[in-house]
Amino acid sequence: MMGGHHAASGAAAWVAVTSTAPFALGLHPVSEVGVLTGAVVCAGAALLPDADHRSGTIAHSLPPISEGVTRAVAAISGGHRNGTHSILGVAVFTALAWAAGLVTVETEAFGTIGVGAAVVTVLLVAFALRALKLTRDRKFGPWAASLTIAAVITLLAPEEWNWLPVAVALGTSVHILGDVLTTGGCPLLWPIEIKSPRWVRNAVVIDNVWRPGGHFAVPLLGDAGSWREWLVMIPVSIYATVGVLWALLTQMGFDTQGLIDATAGALG
Repeated sequence: MMGGHHAASGAAAWVAVTSTAPFALGLHPVSEVGVLTGAVVCAGAALLPDADHRSGTIAHSLPPISEGVTRAVAAISGGHRNGTHSILGVAVFTALAWAAGLVTVETEAFGTIGVGAAVVTVLLVAFALRALKLTRDRKFGPWAASLTIAAVITLLAPEEWNWLPVAVALGTSVHILGDVLTTGGCPLLWPIEIKSPRWVRNAVVIDNVWRPGGHFAVPLLGDAGSWREWLVMIPVSIYATVGVLWALLTQMGFDTQGLIDATAGALG
């Protein structure tokens, strides 16, 4: 799946799980500020599994830090689309986010500041901005944008960093799901690799599900960037945008539910 689509799916998943809007599931409710800030963080977290790609788009999102991070991740995880695209990878990323959330500093002006979570957020924001093509290969631009947005998130919701591991777990899981739905698939059981036998490779359907290298796939979307992927991701992106705007309007004091009732009455 394309990077921008991964980011959009992460934001959409966050809205669906945490928003209390009528069109969301509300499984892990947070405040409207939490929906707004978490959507950005989860969009970036949905790019984390691709941190194993040393020459990928997000490797250049926050130079030179992002380049060093992707080289280290690639070395540990066995290269592109290996360890980071597995169940173990999701667990490790989530554990690291939880540990980062424990690093805090007490201040008189702003209370408890999640320093560790803020550092993680800078990188995740940079990933999201780069994937959505909101920053370019400039020396200071990505840093300025990422630091500014991360600072706003840190100061607006310092008491809500308990959701950071949830955002990372959700974002990385959605990324893997998206890649499983393409022809490449993912090594879900990594480091265990069970390569498909010859009879599977010669089968008509099963060979697309159990890939020769041991990857698992349900290639409903076809190749990455296919028209089928776009067909699915356009409404997903719209959903994420509507969810973020709903949270923003509600936070600003607009009667969003009243707006829906009025619209429904006009249409009825």
